[in-house]
Amino acid sequence: MKKNLTAIVITALTLVVAASCSPREEEWVKVQGNKFVDPQGNELIFRGLCLADPVKLVRDGQWNERIFAEAADWGANVVRFAVHPTNLNEMGWDETFQAMDQGIEWARKYGLYVIMDWHSIGNLKEEKFMLPMYNTTQEETFRFWRTAAQRYKDEPTVALYELFNEPTITAEGVGDCTWPEWKALQEQIIDTVRAYNPHAVCLCAGFNWAYDLTPVASAPIARENVAYVCHPYPMKRDQPWEEQWELDFGYVADTWPVICTEIGFCLADEPGAHIPVMSTEVYGEHITKYFEQKGISFTVWCFDPDWAPMLISDWNFTPTTQGRFFKEYLQLRK
Repeated sequence: MKKNLTAIVITALTLVVAASCSPREEEWVKVQGNKFVDPQGNELIFRGLCLADPVKLVRDGQWNERIFAEAADWGANVVRFAVHPTNLNEMGWDETFQAMDQGIEWARKYGLYVIMDWHSIGNLKEEKFMLPMYNTTQEETFRFWRTAAQRYKDEPTVALYELFNEPTITAEGVGDCTWPEWKALQEQIIDTVRAYNPHAVCLCAGFNWAYDLTPVASAPIARENVAYVCHPYPMKRDQPWEEQWELDFGYVADTWPVICTEIGFCLADEPGAHIPVMSTEVYGEHITKYFEQKGISFTVWCFDPDWAPMLISDWNFTPTTQGRFFKEYLQLRK
């Protein structure tokens, strides 16, 4: 009897310790209607910055606490990790995830949430991609999300799981994929994530380099706790933008959360200028005002001096044209 009582006490203590160590449901960001809500149940608008690939930053000697401190100082409440498949394999899965562990620790220290982004561009259904750096497979994609979900299942700082950066199809020359096929594939990835982390908010993108969310109107993702992704760079549509934005993706925010995980611009004569990002501060004024009206979250590409459109011109964090605009905007809303 004494032995049984001891076993019961040990079991009870184990459960108490486990409960105290594992984040509870109320400690996670979640979806509520068409909003993100924080652990206290308040509406949460994500406004933040896209970091470059963690492997790229490690190679540059810039994967350090400074970048997270500076992002927080700019007024960000979230940073996005752009994990490229080829870089992940070149540096190694263990080494890359260890680097991201450290980045998540720094993010937590400065009050930043993290978006984990599987940064490929192309057609995952047919495994055809725009450039070699984006090459992956369905098998590897599922492996990445199993690994991330299991590793960060007790880490509420990693709040958002962006399943695939920029889906593209026939018009971009990388094979065919219908919305029902892409929807089903995303739902399978979500189920994989949820098997390890039931709290994860999964982010789902549409076609045309993650711009077109029109199919959501008739066939939304059939899973709970999801949000939709759009990348509305300035040249995706001609001015005036707002009416077209509303038709292409903005209407979704009336029913589900939307987060534009890439926005940004650069002047036509600035380094890195290319289609579809060339514009002026006028774009910044219009897109931020539109987001405010719709309650849309965003992260700006890119908090790096090499990847265009750049927010900074050097590792002293000297702002570019768009950097000056978005730094002022974010700091006013801290």
